[in-house]
Amino acid sequence: MNQPSRGACYPVDSDSNPCNPIQCSPQRHQPNENKALLQDQNMAMVSFLWLEITGKCQLECVHCYAESGPSGTHGTMARSDWERVLDQARDLGVKMVQFIGGEPTLHPDLAALINHALRQGLLVEVFSNLTHVSPSLWEVFSQPGVRLATSYYTDDPDQHEKITQRRGSYAHTKANIIEAVRRSISLRVGLINVDDDQRVEQARSELKALGVQEIGMDRLRQVGRGIRNQQPNISQLCGSCGGGSIAILPDGTVSPCPISRWITIGNVHEEQLFSILTSQKIARSRNEIRAGRDYDYFPNNDCQPREEKCFP
Repeated sequence: MNQPSRGACYPVDSDSNPCNPIQCSPQRHQPNENKALLQDQNMAMVSFLWLEITGKCQLECVHCYAESGPSGTHGTMARSDWERVLDQARDLGVKMVQFIGGEPTLHPDLAALINHALRQGLLVEVFSNLTHVSPSLWEVFSQPGVRLATSYYTDDPDQHEKITQRRGSYAHTKANIIEAVRRSISLRVGLINVDDDQRVEQARSELKALGVQEIGMDRLRQVGRGIRNQQPNISQLCGSCGGGSIAILPDGTVSPCPISRWITIGNVHEEQLFSILTSQKIARSRNEIRAGRDYDYFPNNDCQPREEKCFP
């Protein structure tokens, strides 16, 4: 998976006021009594879910926290499992879900899952590398309540493809960014600073020229293929993982966020989301993560993935 889907926050550099997706929500169901029970038990309400529906990807980015690639799989979660999770999320008051991977467009059930989420009144974001989007998926992405996000690295094709490890990826991603803007699909792009000589500011200028209004910046996270000189640890996280958001991986494992995948707080194959959210495991993980918060990089310490300012 491209780096921004790691759950890291960044300040948005936007030339206009982006639409608040909560205000643009389709008709919503009323959450059932489980939401009130969560409040009664003093648990932080979860309003955002990362759904990592596959580990398969066309790219093999040198910084990928999930170590995704062509040999990845869709895991053990069937379409019915993901739909069950979406139903439970609605009942718990979740507002928004993000489909990630791997590359979510490679999952055969992505369109069906997006439509199921919309029927539950959930907002949807798809985090894609945008190297290939089929005509039918463009139609799905053009629906109200759906938005896109992607990663970008540089305005230099060779430098971009050195990071993604695939020839032609720069041109394909750029072309599909242009198409998303042409279709007026809400799009945010994360610039990931992977190498010291990377043309990040030139890439920012290029994106603005293409009409992208939501552009963020993040650093390399030393998790998965991003490891350089240290093993994954709390310092790689923003510090608010699990507070208002959780991630579900292709095998059903639940973690505070996609990048903190070494921290396991449950599995949706074995128990319902409500049980996981009221467990002592999630409370302990939140305390552990917040104790190791990276203050230097995130001075406002305000990670809220459901809002515009956070990747994913």
